[in-house]
Amino acid sequence: MNFAKKLATFIVANLALFVTTACSSNKPSSTVDSNKIPKITEKTTVTFWHGMQGAQENTLKSLVQDFEEKNPQIKIKLEQQGNYDDLQAKLTATLPSPKNLPTITQAYPGWLQSAAQNKMLQNLAPYINNKDVGWGSSQASEIKPELLASAKINNIQYGIPFNKSIEVLVYNPKLLKQYGINKVPTTMVELKQAAQTVYEKSHHQVVGAGFDNLNNYYVLGMKNQGQAFSSKIDFTGEESSKVINYFVAGEKEGYFRMPGSDKYLYIPFANQKLAMLITSSSTETWIKQASKKGLTYDIAARPGKYTLQQGTDIYMFSRASAMQKAAAFKFMKFLTAKNSQLKWAKATGYIPVNQKAVQADSYQANSEFKLPAHLNELMNTNSLYSVPVIKNANATFGQLTPIMQSILVAGQKNRNVEQTIRTGKIKFNAAWQQ
Repeated sequence: MNFAKKLATFIVANLALFVTTACSSNKPSSTVDSNKIPKITEKTTVTFWHGMQGAQENTLKSLVQDFEEKNPQIKIKLEQQGNYDDLQAKLTATLPSPKNLPTITQAYPGWLQSAAQNKMLQNLAPYINNKDVGWGSSQASEIKPELLASAKINNIQYGIPFNKSIEVLVYNPKLLKQYGINKVPTTMVELKQAAQTVYEKSHHQVVGAGFDNLNNYYVLGMKNQGQAFSSKIDFTGEESSKVINYFVAGEKEGYFRMPGSDKYLYIPFANQKLAMLITSSSTETWIKQASKKGLTYDIAARPGKYTLQQGTDIYMFSRASAMQKAAAFKFMKFLTAKNSQLKWAKATGYIPVNQKAVQADSYQANSEFKLPAHLNELMNTNSLYSVPVIKNANATFGQLTPIMQSILVAGQKNRNVEQTIRTGKIKFNAAWQQ
């Protein structure tokens, strides 16, 4: 074991001890009476760690400016931490020293399991139910219930949804029509049939369909087979074998593909070498940028009952003062309001978490993107699913991509797929048990 691995092992092994010690000495309160949340009566600074870049960061800055103009007593101090990996690493490294944590942070719930267990996160239910800084109830928030529920850890509402996306089917209608596909696939059986037809009729010049995210593919495949993502999954079992072999057969025969040297499937899609693509709705931004003149595309529901909702939430640390917490939640409320979400969605391509924003004529009429006109229908067609916040789920979800890559490459090169799947099972189980 090299020094870096030893150091990582030491940090993980001792994190809980450090966090527990810090919490016992500072004793921050993770619960609060909604009636005792203070009004903002003095200048208050809220520090917000995030991983937004480019147009996303610029839009976030603009929203902060809008908020501060309406709330002159509150200062939102944005601190950009790099990309998501950088942000997660910064949070992990800072948890043992709670006094160095921000007021609020952008995060996936799986990143903050230990923080929740050690009462370092603020339970937001009282703030939601407060009519001054919050809405008075979760129903009054206008946030889609499934998205709000996905920001819970251990069934406690620690987070508020922020930048979200769902998996969708992006397709080229001209290519489908050219090769005799008159109906956009709504099931995985139809997707396979359409992909085979395109590949055969194009004389192998156009791949029928691709899956951008291999871990999403497996998790949703299992969910559509009736199995939630957990350590109880038998990776070599009947349901898992169906999910894996469906993709392996397509890769082997050429009508399906995964990202390869091009890294992102929107590139061959934009070059009209791929007829259909299952990917995150946020990928539309890149498709538009990479598209050649004359490319046509549209968006439909991901085939199957479920689609995966992804993206980060905003979490509050319990170490903050009562005034900072009140000010921070007022800002979180502002970010999820209809007008803020319309501005955010139009500039970034993320889906609005506010249901009234999704249904707004101004959003659905947005001609810059295809998604807005379809989103309300898509979110009613597919049931939303998210990776559960349970022990080692986040780490195992991350391991699924290299596991699936190895299996699919074995299929491509006519190697022993069954042996590769058995090896994958060992890695899959080890990830759950680490």
